Amino acid sequence: MRYLSLLAVAALFACNQERAKTDTTGYDVISEKTYVVRPAQPAEGDSIEIGFYNKQQEMIALLEKSNFKAKSLTNDSLLFRQSNGQELQIIVPKPSDAAGKFSIIAFDPQKNPLFINLNKGTNQVTQYISAK
Repeated sequence: MRYLSLLAVAALFACNQERAKTDTTGYDVISEKTYVVRPAQPAEGDSIEIGFYNKQQEMIALLEKSNFKAKSLTNDSLLFRQSNGQELQIIVPKPSDAAGKFSIIAFDPQKNPLFINLNKGTNQVTQYISAK
């Protein structure tokens, strides 16, 4: 009987422990419908950068039409908090090309983040928005 009561107390203690909280110092915490972009403008006369910038603006218009809010990338460390309590930490590297300079990460708390490929067009964004 004594072992049974000890087991019951141990089980009760295990079930009531608080979850360890993630240290968010140094992270941009994102927990709402958001898209993250770097604050960047294309270099004057650089047709490649201008092309990626125009694609970025097209994706942003589509996201904003679906009530996503803009967030400028101010830190290379992002923490996405989903509505089910899961967290995803991402370290965003410095851009090495025009595609990276104008990259977009879309996040809906009901889903995983979407790294938008600017070469694929708007279909990937409409699928992300409409997916449940």
